[in-house]
Amino acid sequence: MRYDVAVVGSGFSAIAVTIHLLRMLPASASIAIVGDDPGFGRGTAYRTEFYIHRLNVAAGGMSVYPDAPDDFVEWLEQNGRQTSPDGFGTRGDYGLYLRDRLATLLRDRDRRAGVDFLRAKAASCVHCGEAGLVFHLDNGAKLSARNVVLCLGIGNADLPVERGKVDPSVERCIVRNPWRLNWLSKVGQGDKICILGSGLTMLDQVLALRVHGHRGPIRVLSRRGLLPHMHARAGERAPEVRPEFPPSREISALLAGFRRQVRAGADWRGLMDGLRPMTQRLWQELSKGQRARFLRHGLPWWNIHRHRIAPEVFSKVNSLRKDGVVTVHAGFLQAIGEGAHGASVTYIERRSRRHITFQTDWMVNCTGMERAGVAHSPLLRKMQRQGLITEDELGLGLSVDRNARVLDLNEVPRRGLYAVGALTAGQFWEITAVPDIRVQARAVAGDIASRMQ
Repeated sequence: MRYDVAVVGSGFSAIAVTIHLLRMLPASASIAIVGDDPGFGRGTAYRTEFYIHRLNVAAGGMSVYPDAPDDFVEWLEQNGRQTSPDGFGTRGDYGLYLRDRLATLLRDRDRRAGVDFLRAKAASCVHCGEAGLVFHLDNGAKLSARNVVLCLGIGNADLPVERGKVDPSVERCIVRNPWRLNWLSKVGQGDKICILGSGLTMLDQVLALRVHGHRGPIRVLSRRGLLPHMHARAGERAPEVRPEFPPSREISALLAGFRRQVRAGADWRGLMDGLRPMTQRLWQELSKGQRARFLRHGLPWWNIHRHRIAPEVFSKVNSLRKDGVVTVHAGFLQAIGEGAHGASVTYIERRSRRHITFQTDWMVNCTGMERAGVAHSPLLRKMQRQGLITEDELGLGLSVDRNARVLDLNEVPRRGLYAVGALTAGQFWEITAVPDIRVQARAVAGDIASRMQ
């Protein structure tokens, strides 16, 4: 099987690249989509059908087309959904929107490139040369392509506890991947729940539990006990505030400058929104040491201010906290042992350093997603051993140039090999949300189209 372009992956990055390729490539071109997820393009985030699972970006910023920013809002209106650009649509609706936009392009058979969807995983790259790359698929087939776009996502993080500190007898109580939602049907109405992690995944699972009829207590345990902040309500959003950058690119100097602006009256949400278009450039101006310092010390606070939640979600969870249903604890998980009826959990409280033990019926891992490095992908590990790719210096993903072209061991761009999305965080940092990925996807598709011409 020979193609002009192969898109490797099944999530949002893959569908965004595919949509832009279909808009840019001639009808004579051929595209292969390689992935084993039947819900192509929806991934974990947009497959959910719970109405309570809301987008974390307002509808006005979620168009898959950077040059048509109102496209998602118009789709919502056409389908009888909420239409305000400042409102927050459901993630399920967004998945349907992506499916519809792809289907519209695919129906235009006479004018679009040919597309084959290959339900398989790329197992290894067996050749890389001037003519393109050749992959073995796990179904036994072989695929060659002049251009390849790696859109592999990020994996679910493991439990934050040392090996050997989890009693094998309590595995039945542990939900290692909460997005396999069949676990919810096993939860009793009054069961005690412990959720590890206090970020966006935790919020989704708390609301899903309530929809399923759970009314028992929920403990949330994370290292710092920080929860995402709320977006301003519709009509109350402050205008963007342009950040004032000091001459120094030291993290401490940057943070001090932002704090001065807020103390002087700037709205912090407006400041974060004003920073967003500059984040990639600012990240690239930081030294390796300053980037590492940010990851060690600043990342948790960046996440709760930058990745905010819809007001409706915040209100629901805040009510549960006020009622004592949800309690948040800051501490370090030490061990999970066998309890009287479920699991016995021991952690060290962050402030007091006391060892605290409690009983729970369920332990749910919501510590988030791993960085999109090489380790979680057998394909990428093999390509690294072959010298075809290399990790970025902080292990955030692949080493790529500013055009998202993958670099080899000698820091030379591989002809026709690209990466899109979280795999490129080492170069761009701000590259996990729709507004950023859609721009990158269009740029990569445009680069491929120009090469083919």
